[in-house]
Amino acid sequence: MRAAELPPLFSALATAGADPFAAACGEAQKGCDAGLVTYDITPEHLRAAVVFAPEVPLEQAVIMLPLCGVGFQNAFGAIAPPEVSLQLQWAGELRLNGARCGVLEVAAAQQDPGTVPDWMVVGLTLSLWSGEEETGATPDITALSAEGCGEVEPVDLLEAWMRHTLVWINRWDEDGVKPLHTEWTGLAHGIGDPISVDGATGTFRGIDEDFGLLLQQSGGAQIIPLTRLLKDTA
Repeated sequence: MRAAELPPLFSALATAGADPFAAACGEAQKGCDAGLVTYDITPEHLRAAVVFAPEVPLEQAVIMLPLCGVGFQNAFGAIAPPEVSLQLQWAGELRLNGARCGVLEVAAAQQDPGTVPDWMVVGLTLSLWSGEEETGATPDITALSAEGCGEVEPVDLLEAWMRHTLVWINRWDEDGVKPLHTEWTGLAHGIGDPISVDGATGTFRGIDEDFGLLLQQSGGAQIIPLTRLLKDTA
């Protein structure tokens, strides 16, 4: 498989079987440049992660998680067959034709929402091939091959993800959060459905202006901030 060719401001590092998310966090801790993209592609999975250097407090910078989700959805939509549908869940899950096919995750150097973090990493895990002819045993889990996307080249998808993510970074920088909020909401999976998040159960009513999850419960509504999704890298 050929090496990934990324747009300007990004650099690629193949991890040769190692976890790209852990590798990116490790490189970030050592002071690598922003824009490093670590990746590993096997017949079963595309795994990748990108390092950012935020210039705003963590509570705003964590918007990179849904932003990267929108970038990935746009990239997938440009490459995949038109009859398939990819949707986004608030906690980072990716839904292909309604079933889970992957996930995005996020980590940062600091956990204080009011602090500008030294670095941030957003990672992707995408199932390419499940190894099963039928998905009846696990109808809520799928892979690209099971949904008619077996011809999608993973390296092409990785490159397109970075291109579309860069477009959204620039748009967020120029136009603020509103266009991203509108785009993400239109791609969201499960608005109006029951949901359990961070130990709380209720109805998913959408997101606030900071991408916090609006959870409707019998006693009222609460907002679960996006920073709750940060992974511990200690």
